[in-house]
Amino acid sequence: MVGQAECSGRFARKARPLTVQHLNELLLVCSVVLLTAVGAVRLSSRSGLPSLLIYLGIGVAIGSDGIGVAFTDVELTQVIGYAALVVILAEGGLSTKWEEIKPALPAAAVLSTLGVAVSVGVTAAGGHYLVGLDWRQSLIIGAVVSSTDAAAVFSVLRRVPLPRRLTGVLEAESGFNDAPVVILVVAFSAAGPVSHWYVLIGEIALELAIGAAIGLAVGCLGAYGLRRVALPASGLYPIAVMAIAVTAYAAGALVHGSGFLAVYLAALILGNAKLPHWPATRGFADGLGWIAQIGMFVLLGLLVTPHDLIDDIGPAVIVGLVLTLVARPLEVVVSLLPFRMNWREQALMSWAGLRGAVPIVLATIPMVGDVPGSGRIFNIVFVLVIVYTLVQGPTLPWLARRLRLGEEEKPADLGIESAPLERLHGHLLSVSVPPGSRINGVEIGELRLPTGSAVTLVVRDGQSFVPGPTTVLRYGDELLVVATDPVREAVEKRLRAIAQSGKLAGWLGTSG
Repeated sequence: MVGQAECSGRFARKARPLTVQHLNELLLVCSVVLLTAVGAVRLSSRSGLPSLLIYLGIGVAIGSDGIGVAFTDVELTQVIGYAALVVILAEGGLSTKWEEIKPALPAAAVLSTLGVAVSVGVTAAGGHYLVGLDWRQSLIIGAVVSSTDAAAVFSVLRRVPLPRRLTGVLEAESGFNDAPVVILVVAFSAAGPVSHWYVLIGEIALELAIGAAIGLAVGCLGAYGLRRVALPASGLYPIAVMAIAVTAYAAGALVHGSGFLAVYLAALILGNAKLPHWPATRGFADGLGWIAQIGMFVLLGLLVTPHDLIDDIGPAVIVGLVLTLVARPLEVVVSLLPFRMNWREQALMSWAGLRGAVPIVLATIPMVGDVPGSGRIFNIVFVLVIVYTLVQGPTLPWLARRLRLGEEEKPADLGIESAPLERLHGHLLSVSVPPGSRINGVEIGELRLPTGSAVTLVVRDGQSFVPGPTTVLRYGDELLVVATDPVREAVEKRLRAIAQSGKLAGWLGTSG
């Protein structure tokens, strides 16, 4: 172990066996931290700041310069950070819509490979020549901060809807670039000289190929099984989906592939496979993602010692300026040159390269590897993420409006949950009509659902009734739709099309 957890005050006692009383105290502390973090989300949503800053602040407040809990276990932090990143990537893949990122895949792939190389090289040069770091430290920092964070980007952009082209590229890039960045950081942190650049590129390509193959295989097999096996309880589906995603990561990592790419691709396939009880699965994954973020950021906040950061504020600001004003724009321009993005889109892409959880977690890798100056690397990365998130986060919505890249608010999508009726060879669809959906005001008969399906029940204001062909649907309605196996997907597609474009969806060419 690099270090061990220590507590000051009444917690600074000799080690003793864990008792029920200790467990109760630990549960009380954890529950208070979780409730505080959940309440802080409200503050972050109103201020436009990514919630990661709030969680890091909670950890710092609990730490050695705050309440007095001194935590120095770097290895434990790295293990928990990796586990949290697996959950966060799985949740990101499950929530990503294939039709939105499909056109953006080529651009995201180039950004995640060639773009990462450009960013690492330019940032490392800045760290070496402007700050005075040696080349190894500079390359590690350049690699660590080259990973973007979609959660940080979309947390400040949710009030400014962007064109699908941009959101697709940003989301896919953040899911893909973690894998090559992790490989680079591990390579630069390893003992001995770094392999020739062409050998390193070959290793990265091989690990990415193995991770992609395993992720696609596990995702397809998992989706195939869950769509054809009726589990005895709906609560088992979310557990099975997350277990399949984690299996993809573990399998990829065990065969020396990219586990992070594997888990993202497997989750992406599962998230677009129209699995049974999908809203429940999505909510479960979202909750796990929040817990992972809160736990990881609080732990990272505990690990840092604020008074040790003072000497590294200047170098962090300089490296951040190089990254934000030179490396990221150059990365975007070089990578997106074949894709004909205009200057306004490139400008927003350059400013939207927010850093979040991944860089701080990756900064623990050189610390575990006993790289000389690893403590300074961690401090520089920590300060850089905090400072530039504070600068870029609140200004992103303003920049999107100034560049006239915002879109009108899109109609809200339906919440459709499917429960298989195995013996009846059908499905029971539970459909929620949210505010903003264009299904409001549509009559049951105007839904024009495929033969083999029917709306059997409507729940409105707590009262249920059997609808007729002229029953008009309203916001807040809950519908029960019965569909046979052959038409289930067509029914969902039709309902989503009407929710987006109204009752004339088919005539207007909208397929859903």
